Amino acid sequence: HRYSAAIRSGDLLFVSGQVGSREDGTPEPDFQQQVRLAFDNLHATLAAAGCTFDDIIDVTSFHTDPENQFEDIMTVKNEIFSAPPYPNWTAVGVTWLAGFDFEIKVIARIPEQ
Repeated sequence: HRYSAAIRSGDLLFVSGQVGSREDGTPEPDFQQQVRLAFDNLHATLAAAGCTFDDIIDVTSFHTDPENQFEDIMTVKNEIFSAPPYPNWTAVGVTWLAGFDFEIKVIARIPEQ
């Protein structure tokens, strides 16, 4: 698809949208599990650049049915970001995510070596 999973610019890492795909690339049908898989994929991308969830400073998430998905998203979000400081977060309702129902993209500060 000719895009990068993440791009470093100075001490920032810009991570492209991550979705909750199963190993074969198809969407996970269980919504909360789809959110967990998206965070798993995000974790792997961050780790490849030497980052963790603690390094995230800004989050944008995309939701196909925000009002009905909010509780499941918050359950997973509160497990991942359990203590302050919390990242900025913008949630966007959308009508299409190529078969998925949740996507997350972030900006992280790369730790000093």
